[in-house]
This record gives sequence, C-alpha cells and structure tokens, in this order.
Amino acid sequence: MLDRLKVSNLAIVEKAEVEFASGLNVLTGETGAGKSVLMGALELVTGARADSGIVREGEKEARVEAEFTLSPSHAAHVRTLLEDVGIDFDGESLVVRRTVAASGTGRVWVNDSPTTVSTLKKLGAALVDIHGPRANQNILEERFQRSALDSFADVDFTEYSKSWAALVAARESLATLEKDSATADELDMLRYQVGELEAAEISEDDDDIAARHAAAAHAGELVEAANDITEALGGDSGAAETLIRIQPRIAAIAKRLPVAEGWSTEVEEITLRIQELSRSVADVASEIDADPDTLAALDERLAVVNRLKRRHGCADAKSLLSVLAAKKARLDDIERREERLSELEKEVRSTEEAVRRNGASLSKKRKSAATRLAKAVMSELRDLGFLQAEFSVSVEPCEPDSHGCDRIAYMFGPNPGEPSRQLAAIASSGEAARVMLALKRVLSSHDSTDVLVFDEIDANIGGEVGRIVGEKMRAVAHDHQVVAITHLPQSAACGDRHLVVSKSISGGRTRTRIEAVDGEARVKELARMLGGGDSGVVAKHAEELLSYRRNA
Repeated sequence: MLDRLKVSNLAIVEKAEVEFASGLNVLTGETGAGKSVLMGALELVTGARADSGIVREGEKEARVEAEFTLSPSHAAHVRTLLEDVGIDFDGESLVVRRTVAASGTGRVWVNDSPTTVSTLKKLGAALVDIHGPRANQNILEERFQRSALDSFADVDFTEYSKSWAALVAARESLATLEKDSATADELDMLRYQVGELEAAEISEDDDDIAARHAAAAHAGELVEAANDITEALGGDSGAAETLIRIQPRIAAIAKRLPVAEGWSTEVEEITLRIQELSRSVADVASEIDADPDTLAALDERLAVVNRLKRRHGCADAKSLLSVLAAKKARLDDIERREERLSELEKEVRSTEEAVRRNGASLSKKRKSAATRLAKAVMSELRDLGFLQAEFSVSVEPCEPDSHGCDRIAYMFGPNPGEPSRQLAAIASSGEAARVMLALKRVLSSHDSTDVLVFDEIDANIGGEVGRIVGEKMRAVAHDHQVVAITHLPQSAACGDRHLVVSKSISGGRTRTRIEAVDGEARVKELARMLGGGDSGVVAKHAEELLSYRRNA
C-alpha cells in the first residue's frame, strides 16, 4: 500500500506531505487548490512523462517521493522486476524518488538505487492503477481487458505457453534453415576438406612431431652426447664410482671429526641421484632412432601436419581436430538439409496443432467467463446509474499469439437504441471510469495491484448515484487501498480517511496545504461540498451522510 507521498516545488505546491491509510482515502478541496497536482505527483513516481514546466516558478527542481509497503504476494512480483535491473529489495518497504529539473533533466531512484524512467514505468504499473480523465486508462487497452477476463476465469496458461514456445522455436529453426542456401561449390569444398583431414588421421600426438623430427635429424650427435654423459656419470671413472671410492675415507674422518658424520649420508644420496640421472640419459639415448627411414617418415608427416595447420589457420593439432568436427557438422547439415527441412516442417505443423488445441481450451474458458463477467459488471453498472446501458465481453477468434487465439474486446452501449461499441471508442472518460469501477468491484479479489486511484470518476453525476459510487469504491477498498479525488460529498462521506487540500496566499505566492480531517472539521468540509456554507441544515445533512456511512 501507499504509505506516504512527499512533494516539493511541483507546480503550485511548494512543499506537502500526505500520509495515507488502508481502505478508502478521499481527497477533497476547492477547484484549483492542488488536488490535480497531487495526482500528477503520483503519476510522476509511477513513470509518467515529465517536462520542465511542472517545476515551481523560481525553483531549480521539483521532487516527488513515495513510500510503499507491499504485501508478501505482491512483493514477489516486484522483487523479480527489480532483480532483473539489479536493484535490491527486502520484500517489504519500497521508496521511489524522482526529480525534474527546470533545465529539463531528471533522475529516478528506487530504494536509493538510480534507475531509468522505463524501469519506473514498469514498476509503477505493478504498484498503482490510476483511473481518471488525466490518466492513461488501462481499461481501454486490449491487454488489460484480456488480463481482467483471464483473472476472472482463473485461466491456466501453463500448457498453452509451453506449446507456443515450442512453435516459436520450431519456426525460427525452419526459417534459419530455409535461408541457408549452400552452393554446390561450398559442398564440394567441404567434402574435399573433410576427406583430406580424415585421411591425414590427425591426433593430438602430432603436436610433438616437430620435437621427434628434430631428434631423428640429429640422432648421431645426440646418441654420442648421451653416451659421453652416461660415461661421465656412471662409468668406471665416472662421478658415481669416484664417490663410492671416497666413502671409506669419509668414515675415517668422521671418527676424529664429528662434523663429518653427516657427510657419508649426503654422499650416498648424491651417488643415488647421479646413478638415476645416468640411467635416464641412457634410456633416452636408447629411444633415439637413427634409422634413415624413420627420419624420412617423420619428415613427411611434419610436412603434412604443417601444411594443414597453415591451410586452416591452426596453431596445433588439437585445433585441427576442432576444425574437422565443425566442417563435418556443417557438411552433415547441408547433406541432410532436405531431410531436416521435412522434419522441421512436420515439427511446425505438430506444434501448431498443439497451440490451436490448447488455444481452443483457453477460448472455451474465456467465452464461458465472458458471459458471467458481463452479467456481473452489468449488475454493478445498474447501481451506478446506467439503467439501460449494455455491456458485453467479445471473444473472437484470431491467429495465435503468445496470449492465445482470441481477440478480447469490452463492448459498451450507454444509450438505448444505439449499438454497442468497443469501450475504447467511447468519448466520455467518466463513463469509462465508472465501467472500470464496476469491473474493479467484480474483480476485486482477482486484482493483483495493491493501490487503486480514482480521479474524479464521479464527475457529472450526483444524488443517489454519487452515494453508490462512494459505496462501490469503499467495497473495492476491502481488498485494495483506494485513493479517490472527488467533488461529491456523497462519495467523500464513504472514505475511511478524509484529506482536504486547500491553498492560501503568502508573500505573494500560492501555497498548498493538505490535512486529514475528522469530527467537526470533516462535517464542515462536507457542508462546504454540499454548498451550504455554515448553514445548520446543511451541516445536519453532512452529519447524516457520515452517519449513514458508519451504519452501512
């Protein structure tokens, strides 16, 4: 719910802070006092377009801040939305701030994290639903009309969404393959390259071919050098034999010189390491192949591997193997193109059938719910003064899309004898707003938006209908927080919290004030709205309005 709205330097409002309660909050006041400015402030923090003209004359910037407390079920959706743009959310409190500079620039923060107006607009749609002559009325959009009907029908989109996703994927794969028109030259080249690489029987062992070739090319001198090393290390006069011969001498010294006691162990360890090194060198020397045929074979293999690496731009044999795998896959795709096209065409047809089958199930539920929804809304509209109006929900077939196979339209005929038309074609925003109120009354338990705002939806009506409008808003407020700007005392009397907007002149500037009223102050405000000033009769009427509300 909306807890608090703070406004600074916005139009005629220098500074104002409004605290809202749960239930129905009504805002009243003289025309021009600043009620519309507060509505504009709420629109700003829910993503509405702003321009520098809204900044109070002589100030650098306007600032609006809104504080929300979210219910657990509503918080989950908001958390997902914010996490997608990298904003932390603790799951309960949300503070939205927006500034608009006189220069035309502006900034937005959500929980002190900077963000964009685009993100704010998405967030605002999830937080607050605004209805009135200045608001973009969601009820006129097919998206909203479809969503409201589906909520009323408790439509489950799981199976349809799966089949639609499968159809989209199959169509994309088919379109990609249809665009891929390989030429005969490409096919011939791939066959040649794959054949050449396979014939070469490349393996990762080929990465040491250069080292083996170098060893074979210098086999004679390598063997000779290795033999010299082994002789120096382990021959009759080699290092190992020399160390073995001096062991008795070390033992004799150790008897007289304690510091020499560890020399014998060190000499043994050195002797072992020398012997191991001598054997290792001998083993390597024995593996060196000095056969001319071996060198010729390595020479030929090195030439093949190097040629293929240059041709395919590879640094090693492992990369050549990757190239071979990619070319084989591409060749397989081309050679199996017709077969794959046939498979994908069958897959598209199959998924289209699933989409239409699941879509038909959705349509059946929508059509059944449309009749019930229209009947329920009509009952509410009768109470709201549309005694001879007609309302229906049209569900017409269309090509499938992500939402199903139906076009949804709310049809409304406010006057007898006139055909019903789509609600979007109705000129009167007041009529559309009252239809929205009727719809919200019916859908109150299905609506996921916490805060509903009605801006003068009771304009151009009065008397008993005005009282009923107030009662309907109060009924909707059992499941939502409702904020209503009204000029009707009958509606205002239904509020759980009554806020009065007034203005005064100070220092040659207009200043707006907002205060909650109760008791005598509220009676006085209702009397003003009734047009009777301080008349005792009018005041008694105002008290009766409040008494009726308390007893309702």
